[in-house]
Amino acid sequence: MTNIASLSELEQSIRNVPDFPKPGIQFKDITPVLADGRLFDSTIRHLLEGIPAGSVDKIVGIDARGFIFGAAVAHRLGAGFVPVRKKGKLPWQTHEQSYELEYGSSTVAVHTDAVASGERILLVDDLLATGGTAAAALQLLSRLGARVVGVRFVIELAFLDGRRRLGDYEVKSLITY
Repeated sequence: MTNIASLSELEQSIRNVPDFPKPGIQFKDITPVLADGRLFDSTIRHLLEGIPAGSVDKIVGIDARGFIFGAAVAHRLGAGFVPVRKKGKLPWQTHEQSYELEYGSSTVAVHTDAVASGERILLVDDLLATGGTAAAALQLLSRLGARVVGVRFVIELAFLDGRRRLGDYEVKSLITY
């Protein structure tokens, strides 16, 4: 595909769903982007901007929509893919990291052998909100000795200030609200 959609076009395709999953939440629905091959391809291309071929060993995607974008990025780069999942969903030995949410707490996990010390990692997810999940994933990667070369999001909800929880990592978001 050669006709890359602009970031403005991607933003226009994201559907706002009021009061989901609970009243007062304005949910950013990326399924229209996924349903359109050109928009999906363009999103992956935009996520890869500034990431030279051969500069990343593995892509780490966060459960669950981060799997979609992360796996596509990994495929495009010829890199491996590592899932960070919710506690209890991985079948092998794991490291776990708990974190606080605005409405409670949660825990994510990664296989203990998913990343070798020193491997160059790009963390990918669909949305940066409060930053808790991404910060927990970064803590897991640090525990494994990974060298995180960047963090990429399709959407960032800047008013929630999640970026501040991600430390000094290079963070880029395609669309910011």
